[in-house]
Amino acid sequence: MPTVHYTDADGAVRDVEGNVGDSVMETAVRNGVPGIVAECGGSLSCATCHVFVREDQLDELPEMSDMEDEMLYGTAVDREDNSRLSCQLKLTDDMDLSVTTPETQI
Repeated sequence: MPTVHYTDADGAVRDVEGNVGDSVMETAVRNGVPGIVAECGGSLSCATCHVFVREDQLDELPEMSDMEDEMLYGTAVDREDNSRLSCQLKLTDDMDLSVTTPETQI
């Protein structure tokens, strides 16, 4: 079963088991994880599910689409090299992913 480790801007960590095929954003919303607003519900039309992926795990994820790349320029907190939109990160079998939410999404 996939697990996502959500760290908030203050350093608190919440570990959540998710379902294969769900997104990191859906998993956060379903489990009340703070720091993910998900205003558009995962339709890739906002940037309120911005996360920072642990750098050593970036290569394990699918490549970012051009649309996701474009949306990341609209984040409330400046994007970094490890920025992704959590709605675009789908959970896979045995995934063990660590993400940090920014200080604010809006």
